Amino acid sequence: MNKVILMGNLTRDPELKNIGTTNVCNFGIAINRKTKDGEDTTFVEVSSFGKTADNIAKYFQKGKPILIEGRLQLDQWNDNGVQRSKLKVVAERFNFCGSNQSQGQNQGQQRQVSQNNYSQTGGGSANSNQAPASPFV
Repeated sequence: MNKVILMGNLTRDPELKNIGTTNVCNFGIAINRKTKDGEDTTFVEVSSFGKTADNIAKYFQKGKPILIEGRLQLDQWNDNGVQRSKLKVVAERFNFCGSNQSQGQNQGQQRQVSQNNYSQTGGGSANSNQAPASPFV
């Protein structure tokens, strides 16, 4: 089984590209973890495709929190005779974290998604600037 679930903040604005007949969205997330010595941050590269890519590019920008469900993918290539590889996450579904109001007021606070938000539908709004009503898109 190849399944990854991550929650973090975008490290840059999503880049939406069209490759053939499919849209591809590339972005990075920073995942913070508290340790006994302080805090550890892991940076992960993420790609998404199709409608998922469109929605991430539309609703997210640098600094916004996101919950991603996807899979690991190893990309390998040859760079002037040197074999290179890169491990990244391919996002198959995502969830919005935090709220529009709290992002301006609580910029430095860590936002968490409860198990209830993760497993039930909801969280969206009829407002076109808000997230869709599904917990994973």
